[in-house]
Amino acid sequence: METTDTGRIEAFSDGVFAIAITLLVLEIKVPQAQDAGELWRALGAQWPSYFAYVVSFLVIGVVWVNHHSLFAHLARVDRTLMLVNLLLLMLISVLPFPTAVVAQNLRNGSAANVAAAVYGVMMVGQAVLFSVFWNYATRTGHCFDERVDVRAARAARRRFEVGLVVYPLTVGLAFLSAPAALAVHGLLAAYYAFNQVKVPLVDQR
Repeated sequence: METTDTGRIEAFSDGVFAIAITLLVLEIKVPQAQDAGELWRALGAQWPSYFAYVVSFLVIGVVWVNHHSLFAHLARVDRTLMLVNLLLLMLISVLPFPTAVVAQNLRNGSAANVAAAVYGVMMVGQAVLFSVFWNYATRTGHCFDERVDVRAARAARRRFEVGLVVYPLTVGLAFLSAPAALAVHGLLAAYYAFNQVKVPLVDQR
């Protein structure tokens, strides 16, 4: 099976992450005001934009950190891994859109529920693709660095099960409370920030 080193795919991925995380701030508009009081009120009224921005910034940032962690175990990639990674990047690059939808509709009753559900569906897709990526990579281990313990890497698949369970639940939660669903996404980002994929190396003594 034809493989190539990871350098180009990592550089391309980093570029996509950088652009996506930068685009998030465009949703926060500069308010117009005639005096200090009006400006303070206008700034406060934009709290949904701040909320959505912080959550999505954390999400993309933590995905980038864990994406880097995954590739730290790989010495090469094949065409299938490249395509799965490309699909993952597609969801990352589009995340500013559901972020903007949530920010603009978080106070709009049932529209807020739909907006948060759409956000959740995007996160479900991301969790599925992360799981597919790691499951494929560990199936034969042919893309791993020779020092990686492939059996331990397979055992690390369980780490992805949290997202596969919780993210679909956020879609249902969105129809009960859109802010709560968004908060759960932030908590999941925090969870993954402190639970990176760490696979021990084979003892080469």
